Amino acid sequence: MNILLTGGLGFIGSHTAIELVRKGYEIVIVDNLSNSDLNVLTKLNFLLKTSIKFYKNDLRNQEEIRKIFSENKFDAVIHFAGLKAVGESVVNPYSYYDNNVVGSINLIKVMTEFDCKKIIFSSSATVYGDPIELPISESANLSSVNPYGETKLVIENFIDSIYKSDNEWNYAILRYFNPVGGHDSHDFVERPSGIPNNLMPYICQVGAKKLEFLRVFGNDYETRDGTGVRDYIHVVDLALGHIAALEYVLHKSFPICANLGTGKGFSVLEMIKTFETVNKVDIPYVITERRAGDIASCYASTKLAKELLGWEAKFNLEDMCRDSWKSQLIIDHSELN
Repeated sequence: MNILLTGGLGFIGSHTAIELVRKGYEIVIVDNLSNSDLNVLTKLNFLLKTSIKFYKNDLRNQEEIRKIFSENKFDAVIHFAGLKAVGESVVNPYSYYDNNVVGSINLIKVMTEFDCKKIIFSSSATVYGDPIELPISESANLSSVNPYGETKLVIENFIDSIYKSDNEWNYAILRYFNPVGGHDSHDFVERPSGIPNNLMPYICQVGAKKLEFLRVFGNDYETRDGTGVRDYIHVVDLALGHIAALEYVLHKSFPICANLGTGKGFSVLEMIKTFETVNKVDIPYVITERRAGDIASCYASTKLAKELLGWEAKFNLEDMCRDSWKSQLIIDHSELN
């Protein structure tokens, strides 16, 4: 089967590409390279001993998408492409609605035209807003406290509306939590420019002495140590979750929305301590004001994914910290050479 990956050269997309090819799927990648690197394609081809078809296109250009579909026959689409930084979305909501929502609508319109009606959508735990109950189940109320999460909700609702209007469609919406870690080659990593928006890349850059210290945004939340609590998931587990969702969509006739996480929450300070212990690296930090759009705690109920997809996370927090640091060392080595 032939699967289109939008945003397939990104952190999660590239790891999913690896697992898809290893499972015997044919894949095509489209990416506008706004937050990724063409070198990732070279690395994928080398690792997998293949030549992945690639298009440098933007989903906001409907004619470019149509051209891709006219040249390929797809059985399903895994839709990763989108801007993803909470803080940035608060500052620049226009870009988030334009890129995430308009791009997704264009993609789904063209999918309909070419009778490709199966989609796995990369959503986020941000659609739960500031949760009332923990762990968060898929039946929890949906809301958002930032534009990034709002765009994910809009796209989720749009996909469901398309399904209700045409039951030939099928979808899996995956609401995943905080991906970290890396493939065992440690060569497919997040390379954020400037100060990272996400905690683990931030910790890694401090550990590598590229940044002087880590800013911890708030220590007055109602959590066990005052810092924000999140559910961190190894990116390889997340990639395998997408494979499980794809197989579900290809072989079942009704849609699913499922959380992908570990079901455990760790605070920022617990993350720092675990990283220091596992990797024997000091991570200096300072407490600063809360960041706009952040909430106190967010971690998943993973019961539905286990029951319907046969999937559950295998890697623990120590694995995530170890693989994240090894990936950082690979970055440092490649930059020196």
